[in-house]
Amino acid sequence: MRLESRRQESRAMMLAAPVIAVAATLLVGAALFTLLGHDGLGAVYEIFVKPLFNPYRWQDLLVKAAPLAMIATGLAIGFRANVWNIGAEGQYILGGLAGTGVALATLDMTGSWILPAMLVCGILGGMAWAAIPALLKTTLGVNEILSSLMLNYVAIQILYYLMRGPWKDPMGFNFPQTAMFTADQTLPMVVPGTLIHLGVPLAAAVALTAFLVLARTVTGFQMKVVGLAPRAAAFGGFGAASTVWIALLAGGGLAGLAGIIEAAGPFGQMVPQFPTGYGYTAIIVAFLGRLNPLGILLAAMVLALTYVGGESAQTTIGLPSAATGVFQSMMLFFLLAADILVRYRLVSGRPATVADTAANPAAKAEPKPKAVTA
Repeated sequence: MRLESRRQESRAMMLAAPVIAVAATLLVGAALFTLLGHDGLGAVYEIFVKPLFNPYRWQDLLVKAAPLAMIATGLAIGFRANVWNIGAEGQYILGGLAGTGVALATLDMTGSWILPAMLVCGILGGMAWAAIPALLKTTLGVNEILSSLMLNYVAIQILYYLMRGPWKDPMGFNFPQTAMFTADQTLPMVVPGTLIHLGVPLAAAVALTAFLVLARTVTGFQMKVVGLAPRAAAFGGFGAASTVWIALLAGGGLAGLAGIIEAAGPFGQMVPQFPTGYGYTAIIVAFLGRLNPLGILLAAMVLALTYVGGESAQTTIGLPSAATGVFQSMMLFFLLAADILVRYRLVSGRPATVADTAANPAAKAEPKPKAVTA
């Protein structure tokens, strides 16, 4: 068996690769945890199947999929233009901190304007953090992968400082956390009596808007052209610097929005445990969704399963907490491996040699016509 280059990319394999990656993750994951002494098939069932038949778990799935979809949508915009924002985790944290700052400043106030102000500041906080690698990239040529990634650790230290210092709740029994948000500072539930808050439909609206922007606007066309043919984009008037700024600010803004939605939703305050790895998991979501905002919605549900199912598997079958990360990592690697089949195909037999071609004149390629010059 050998790989042979395709004349053009296979659209069928483009769509099939995520399915192959998920299936391979389930099979290899079951075998791996069986070899480690756990119930491998039980682990796959608890993580990927059981939550789908539990109505309460569906609520949790939607709540966890919302920030993943938001962050992945922003990352996909940049990835299409070959702008590799790996700092979504830090932008998520800064967005949550910026919105929390508004909440702490308005604890003694009431009004319907407070929550929108928190959301806007969350977006601006994420954009401000993403502007640092954008500035370094466009002025000094610093690789955005390294700069955005390292800023994640800076953001975590800022969070720890604020939780243990200026923002620590004096009435919190010495726990490093802020005061609880008030009713005007928390997301309302769109379905009373459930866990489904306003962030869930907002994530769907963000994905739909991004899909229309990428498919129907000049900005979306710019992202695509710069990613596929940078030289053609330069001739078309699309500047590399403006593309970097658009990509990173879009990714940072949506990551910041996801951050404040988590803080004002499930958390209800800011705590040191706020970084949950969503910024890293969203990279897998973006690629599993084929960098398409609508596909990202479905991919976010798949990755949300690893969080929801992983939590229940720890208590039901004693699976280690690291199992969630193992399944997520395998899914990314299998997706990257399956993507090879988009540009190459598996064929059997050995390639034709010079001796074979000489022995079979019919196999010789037709000579190319010579170029005619004036």
